[in-house]
Amino acid sequence: MGIVIETFIWEPSSSVFIFIFFSSFLLLSLFPFYLSKHAPTTKSSSLSDHPFSSSSPRFQLYFLLLYSLASVLDGLWLVYGEFELVYYGISKEDTVTFMLIGFGAALFVGSLLGLVSDLIGRKKTCLVFFILHLIVGIWKMVAPSPSFWVANLCLSLATSIFSFSFETWAVVEHDKPGHRQDILNETFWLMTFFESASLIGSQVIGNWMVGGNLEKGIGSPSIAATLLAILGIACMSRHYDGTTKIMTFKDYRMSFSVYILGDRRIWLLACAQACLHFSIAVFWILWAPTLVADGREAFLGLIYPCLLGARMLGSTVFPWLINASLRTEDCLTCAFVVQALLLSIIAYDYEEIGVLVTQFSLYHACIGLILPLLARLRTMYVPNELRGGMISLSLAPANAAILFILMQRGYYRTIENSTMIAFAAVGLFMAAGCMYVLKRCGKQPYQNWHKL
Repeated sequence: MGIVIETFIWEPSSSVFIFIFFSSFLLLSLFPFYLSKHAPTTKSSSLSDHPFSSSSPRFQLYFLLLYSLASVLDGLWLVYGEFELVYYGISKEDTVTFMLIGFGAALFVGSLLGLVSDLIGRKKTCLVFFILHLIVGIWKMVAPSPSFWVANLCLSLATSIFSFSFETWAVVEHDKPGHRQDILNETFWLMTFFESASLIGSQVIGNWMVGGNLEKGIGSPSIAATLLAILGIACMSRHYDGTTKIMTFKDYRMSFSVYILGDRRIWLLACAQACLHFSIAVFWILWAPTLVADGREAFLGLIYPCLLGARMLGSTVFPWLINASLRTEDCLTCAFVVQALLLSIIAYDYEEIGVLVTQFSLYHACIGLILPLLARLRTMYVPNELRGGMISLSLAPANAAILFILMQRGYYRTIENSTMIAFAAVGLFMAAGCMYVLKRCGKQPYQNWHKL
């Protein structure tokens, strides 16, 4: 008589999604009542001094729609790319090679794109983002067996542009006459909220386009990406010319040396950004292998939106914190420490899938809070004219570290997955230390001195 072994595939309960949805809805619904009781009344009078203040909500809506569209494009290739590699039978060694090409492009080319963006204009760089996605979409539709390194190169550059261009564009637009500065903090957390929601939407679009017929559906996401890229180009070409005063290269180099390279507070902020970027990259590389280690099975397609939902929930905490009597650096220090402790437990303690998903969700809730807090700190410390270059250069050490550990793990097998996660935890502890030192640096600006 044969022995039948029943396999159990873990999946998150529907109550988890209900909890995330209602928690986010509750925080957003109660915030206006909290703000009406605790916000200073002096701010309301200052808003009436801007006769064109209605342009701020208009631009914010336009910007968030474009940002959501860009997030869907970025997420579509993120979800569809792994499936495509499996469909075409790409080996693990080749997959590691493609990842090295992508992070290498982000390191050697993407690190300079922020500087270029500050010199040529932020909106033009955002337009390049959509053009790169259009090239990849057409390339995958035309080529019968697409060259993955070409697509990976373009997508890596597009991701590098996405990390700084839209934020710098929003900050510069909000700094123009007739735009309300108080909306900028709201825009920061809404960017994280809408990005997470758009990434979930991209997964839905990818699954719907592929469908059950792999032979007919394998090219459908490419068609969707092409159409979305054309829509993004059309929207950016029609509205908001975004003409701003651009510095010469000589003036930019001198200003960058003085205000960025010559300020140790910027170095501390850049170090924290690099550590966060490194930990996020390590997480997305290893989250699936960690969950299915030792032959365990799980519905990764249901866990993925759960993590992004946790990030949405974390972003809704941001407006509560900035209206409380809490320093931004203190909030970031606590969030970084929590993240580091979570990754430390994951690295050195074997956990069941349910416990791991809980830890992953808490980690992403911290990300949802940290991203707008870091954007707020950049507004306080970094001049608008130099913001793109500061962000892109700060990510260079993280990309270099990712290249190093990928080579050590993917080719030489000298480190384990747990060691990579431990490195990410150490980086987050370093980020917490940077925020602690930044608070103690003295001469805290806490005002908009960022204009050159």
